[in-house]
Amino acid sequence: MTDEEDGLTDLSLTVNGETLRAEVEDRYSLADVLRDVGGLTGTHLGCEQGVCGACTVLIDGMPVRSCLLLAGQCAGLSVTTVEGRDVDPLVAIVQDTLVEESALQCGFCTSGFVMLLAGLLHMNWAGDDRELTEVMSASICRCTGYAGLLRAGRRLLGRQASDKGGT
Repeated sequence: MTDEEDGLTDLSLTVNGETLRAEVEDRYSLADVLRDVGGLTGTHLGCEQGVCGACTVLIDGMPVRSCLLLAGQCAGLSVTTVEGRDVDPLVAIVQDTLVEESALQCGFCTSGFVMLLAGLLHMNWAGDDRELTEVMSASICRCTGYAGLLRAGRRLLGRQASDKGGT
């Protein structure tokens, strides 16, 4: 709910399984609230224009760029951040796989790639290798190239059914 006179919004949303309530300025993005109010600094701000992907989080299992959403738009929704590995086993699986595949270097883009891949798993994404390359190139990594990230993505999507209890 917005108070027109003072430009503040009373916000309540679920973040990593816990309720986050705050009164925030109407101009605050979801990324701002996660970092500044929730203390969840794993959601990185890079370009703040939705291009780099470092701010990617899951909303109801779907990957979204949190810098592009006003916090007020997210009232009542369920948000998972890179810190949510205890409440979302797919986030933990992606994190572990990226480490095992040595797919990381400086770490700035890591949270965005973790959440992008976890979102693909949540969506039961079934694209081919070319499509995976295209999807992964929507986020920017300036250190590693994309070989390790793609290797981890291929591995994750190949083992998706067994990790989700499927066949």
